[in-house]
Amino acid sequence: MELVQEWDKVFPRSDKVEHRKVTFRTRYGTVLAGDLYMPRDARGKLAALAVSGPFGAVKEQASGLYAQTMAERGFLTLAFDPSYTGESSGEPRHVASPDINTEDFSAAVDFLTTLDAVDAERIGIIGICGFGGMGLNAAAMDTRIKATVAVTMYENSFHN
Repeated sequence: MELVQEWDKVFPRSDKVEHRKVTFRTRYGTVLAGDLYMPRDARGKLAALAVSGPFGAVKEQASGLYAQTMAERGFLTLAFDPSYTGESSGEPRHVASPDINTEDFSAAVDFLTTLDAVDAERIGIIGICGFGGMGLNAAAMDTRIKATVAVTMYENSFHN
């Protein structure tokens, strides 16, 4: 997987945070691409947030802006492209699966727990729009998730 290294977001880059591209694997075998945002000059273990959505969007859009904004407020954040979307792997492209996309959040939590700068007891998630439901699913199953925000006007993950 080759990630775009230059700033490729639809929002301006903040001078209050450091940014880098990362990848991590899900238990279904897809490799997810993410943007890690860390408050500049942060010290010690930080609370962390994994952010994804809206449905069909990529981390260069809303989830990245949410992540960067929360990093400005002191969180270490990870905006990620879900499986089959954006820079993340998976075929066929642009497929949605409540099971797989719920796992994407848990895989993001797995990744965050490996970082020295993260307090593993203070990890939360933000699911935007259609991914609000995926975030709620993940929080219901993954006890490592200590806080959950679903920014959505509807919830669609329980329709099979």
